[in-house]
Amino acid sequence: MKRSILLCDMNSFFASCHQAIHPELKNKEVIVAGDPAKRTGIVLAASYPAKAKGIKTGMALWEAKRLCPNGYFFKPNYPLYIDFSTRILKIAREFTDLIECFSIDEFFADVTGVTHLFGQPKEIAIKIKERINLEVGVLCSIGIGPNKLIAKMAADLQKPNGLTMVESINRFKEIFWPMPVRELFGIGSRYEKHLYSYNVKTIGDLANFPVDILKKRWGKNGEMLWFCANGIDYSPVVPNSLDISKSIGHQKTLPRDLRGFQNIKIIMLELSEIVARRVRQGEYAGRTVHLTLRDTQLNFLTRSMSMKEYTDLPDDIYKTSCTLLEKHWNQSRPVRLVGITISNLIKKEHEQYDLFGERERQRKLVMACDEIRDRFGEKAIFRGISLNEASLHGIK
Repeated sequence: MKRSILLCDMNSFFASCHQAIHPELKNKEVIVAGDPAKRTGIVLAASYPAKAKGIKTGMALWEAKRLCPNGYFFKPNYPLYIDFSTRILKIAREFTDLIECFSIDEFFADVTGVTHLFGQPKEIAIKIKERINLEVGVLCSIGIGPNKLIAKMAADLQKPNGLTMVESINRFKEIFWPMPVRELFGIGSRYEKHLYSYNVKTIGDLANFPVDILKKRWGKNGEMLWFCANGIDYSPVVPNSLDISKSIGHQKTLPRDLRGFQNIKIIMLELSEIVARRVRQGEYAGRTVHLTLRDTQLNFLTRSMSMKEYTDLPDDIYKTSCTLLEKHWNQSRPVRLVGITISNLIKKEHEQYDLFGERERQRKLVMACDEIRDRFGEKAIFRGISLNEASLHGIK
């Protein structure tokens, strides 16, 4: 049975949310950017008039202000964006329950089984666009295709407020095969560079390249690239895809550079507390710890290590991240950003105790702290080491 999949992509979503609550800013240069005082001063989103002035995501805030001196600048307001996203998804679910969130501003909708209720896929897409615009106040571009891949790529063809239907794989080949290989979903600069060495420059070149060579070079990922280039995607629209997290993490850009393991470890301990609490709140346990560090030259280092047992305790996460720090980082090298993530998550169904009861003691301690924070707030209790000037508590 031929499927009809929609990918709905909100246009300049963060900026559009601010325009929706400030109607007078419609068609104005609206820019959402971080806080320069906390060294996160980069552009996160921009309205299309701002983009026309040269504003790009990731651009430094000072440069954006130079290009748009009369622009309207907003700090990120994530509760606002989540509220808008929730309202948009509520509208979509009135048409089909097969909705899969792809990001905060994108979702897939399988309308194969509801055409007898709401009309053909294109008619459904028009109705969804109109209701989102009327009831929420933002514009969206929608791609329609026989699978998720084609729908996603079709949505990118017309922005803003576009509607593109690519009804078959043959039509996909006509439209996308002549395009540069970088335009294929999943292809970044590194893949592009390697593919160029094979004289693969267009999506069509990749589609007709021997799949065995791709598999030998990149394994399953190579085969997946070949499938994508040929417009092949059998993955279903999964409504509950976000019910189980793949990873939970937290990172912080520091207001001043830190040197020396002692100072860096204070930040790591506090991040471990934050991450472990979120893991417990989700009723998960994780096994693989990832440590991310960035220096003053904006060079990133990311290393990971798996623990013997699954855990939701901060001390386990902290000790593993310290091992990674001491093994892979020169303590004389300044740190500007620190991030800790735990992955390989499972839903927690049992507790592993140790012979001398140390883990039970830790468990009781973190549960007591969780109760205090639940009642009085996240800053109600913290470790004594957080009184150090290198602590995150001084910069929140």
